Amino acid sequence: MTKVAVLGLGTMGAPMALNLLQKGFEVIVYNRTASKAEPLREAGALVAQHPREAAAQADVIITMVSNDASIQEIYYGDNGVLAGIRSGSIVIDSSTISPSLSTALYSECQAKEAQFLDAPVTGSKPAAEAGTLLFMVGGEEAALTQAMPVLEAMGTRIVYMGPSGSGSITKLAHNTIVGINNVALAEGFSIVSKAGVNPTAFLEVVQNGSAGSKAAELKGQKIIDSNFDNQFSLALMLKDLKLASVLTDQLQSPTPMLELAKSMFQMGQTTGYGEEDLCSVVKIYEQWIGHAINAERKAAEK
Repeated sequence: MTKVAVLGLGTMGAPMALNLLQKGFEVIVYNRTASKAEPLREAGALVAQHPREAAAQADVIITMVSNDASIQEIYYGDNGVLAGIRSGSIVIDSSTISPSLSTALYSECQAKEAQFLDAPVTGSKPAAEAGTLLFMVGGEEAALTQAMPVLEAMGTRIVYMGPSGSGSITKLAHNTIVGINNVALAEGFSIVSKAGVNPTAFLEVVQNGSAGSKAAELKGQKIIDSNFDNQFSLALMLKDLKLASVLTDQLQSPTPMLELAKSMFQMGQTTGYGEEDLCSVVKIYEQWIGHAINAERKAAEK
């Protein structure tokens, strides 16, 4: 039986680990906040004391954490992943990190006679829970073929993007579009709200018109309901847009819409919405127009 280590048990990592358990894999987990591992222990996972211990026992190691600094903490040092991986292991990072760090980890793993795939995901918390994530994968295609049964236990679509770093680049380009689309959705709601048009009727038009998008599908009703429960945080979206901005500077690629979206999410972070869902960026517009998107609905409920 393939042994899989999952390091990082946050919003995405915990349901990914649970899906692996439910699909019959032997799972070893690690999280810096140890209490987050307890539900997985109860579900049948083994709990490692540090990343090195988890990596030393596993055939496939999956990391899912929030940023470059967290990845460096997990991979490097006496108790890091790189100190524990065995020859022939496959390391998969599903975090959203800088492409330069992904390629550095690829080289580090190659030196240990192991393979490294940068395989970030899209789908947010609902897809992680349902096992319907999309993986965008960079690295050796032969390593992806070996890892495919593990990835298919957590996702329904695995897309090979090319050499090491390609998955990370793809994710930053993808999330650039996500960030821009969410700001555009918020701006549309701000127009109809200021004009006194029914936001629920507006959402129906958007979802069935040329403005339809995943942003409208996933976040439109949340905006109307002022439901900012976190599926993917505003702070993480800002982090991804900052990484994308660094990448596009390196590529000397003009990205004016990215920079505008980044500024909007920066305002949201500064205002205190960082740990709310990314659709809370609409609150910036509400501040400007002095009118809540769902004011008519709230008035009707009184």
